[in-house]
Amino acid sequence: MIDYIIAGTFALFLLVAFVYSSVGHAGASGYLAVMSLLSFPLAEIKSTSLVLNIIVAAIASYKFISAGYFDKKVFLPFAFTSIPAAFIGGAITLDTHWFKAFAGLFLLLSAVGLIIKNKRIDQDKTSELNIYTALIVGAVIGLFSGLIGVGGGIFLSPLIIVMGWTSLKKTSGVSALFILCNSIIGLAGHIYSNSFQVHNVFYWILAVIIGGFAGSHLGSTLYNNKILMGILFVVLCSAGLKFLLV
Repeated sequence: MIDYIIAGTFALFLLVAFVYSSVGHAGASGYLAVMSLLSFPLAEIKSTSLVLNIIVAAIASYKFISAGYFDKKVFLPFAFTSIPAAFIGGAITLDTHWFKAFAGLFLLLSAVGLIIKNKRIDQDKTSELNIYTALIVGAVIGLFSGLIGVGGGIFLSPLIIVMGWTSLKKTSGVSALFILCNSIIGLAGHIYSNSFQVHNVFYWILAVIIGGFAGSHLGSTLYNNKILMGILFVVLCSAGLKFLLV
């Protein structure tokens, strides 16, 4: 029976990594949902999620950036304030009820925004990024990401796309590296607090490596913008509903 449980969990982690990495995300929201549904010990959930997030974000960053889908001018101002803010957020323990409600609504509204901006996405038109806006948004996303233990890309990418700051595929590269940086900082803080606990993690690492390579390869080479938009829409809606209902 245990082998069936491991096999089923392996498949779910692989699927989450595949879908999320295809749009430059690492899958933290999906991993958290899977582990919650399968009644993982609470002490292991955040540790496991951060480890898997780092692996998939590293794979997605490599695939998208090496394929030329990255915008340094967009990434740097967001990362500059997000990384220290994520560390601060990770050190704060708050009642997350209102934050979950805000995050869920934000993601659902962002998914709607993707549909509204469909024409802009198809044409890959971009507008100039305001650096002060990026610094403020980066700090807010970093703080929120630290509070709930995710990489933050699922907050950043819809903003970039809806505002038209870079193309959809370049957004995926920016988002992947953004997640990687925030997740590493989050894991470092988690280890520093002596709260790190994992079990059977090598199985889950193998699952997300397979899913991460497959998803990021398709996302960076074969998928067109309409397919990416559809996948991202599903990701945003799923994560939004998770924050609101779980």
